[in-house]
Amino acid sequence: MGLFSPAPYHILGYGTLLGTTVFHTFVGGIVSFQVLPRPQFAALMSKLFPIYFSLQAALPAVLALTYPARQNPFGARGGVAGVLDRANRWTVLAPLAGAFVCALANLAVVGPATTRVMGERKQQERKDGKKAYDAPPHSQEMVALNKRFSMLHGISSLLNLGSLVAAVVYGVTLSSRLS
Repeated sequence: MGLFSPAPYHILGYGTLLGTTVFHTFVGGIVSFQVLPRPQFAALMSKLFPIYFSLQAALPAVLALTYPARQNPFGARGGVAGVLDRANRWTVLAPLAGAFVCALANLAVVGPATTRVMGERKQQERKDGKKAYDAPPHSQEMVALNKRFSMLHGISSLLNLGSLVAAVVYGVTLSSRLS
């Protein structure tokens, strides 16, 4: 083993994927929302999300590249060939691909769309003289923007949950290789 083996990088990559996802989902995001005023929270998240989603997308690829082979000569192959091996389709490929696709969707489509709607809401707030999160009534334009923001935020949250579930499922597979 050692520095030239993919195994330590695989474990470090998995730990980083699971750790960042759990921390951001259940600690960092929630505490930031509770402590920061909404404009600062929105500014913070608009800077953190691209980094976070990039990590969530890159790390499953790192895990595929560093997938360790079995110690015995008759076991599954390592690297991408091992991930694509028929025996690993549901236990390795599916969770890694699922985590990657969910994160990539957040990075490339849902996250930017959510940020655009946030900008549109800010412009509408100036026109209306009222914050998007103030008590109703709101202009029809703000109601539509709030609805679109809620939908995109919900989709992003579901995609993030998909990445988390996929990482945990893969962790069960990975742990079975340790015994």
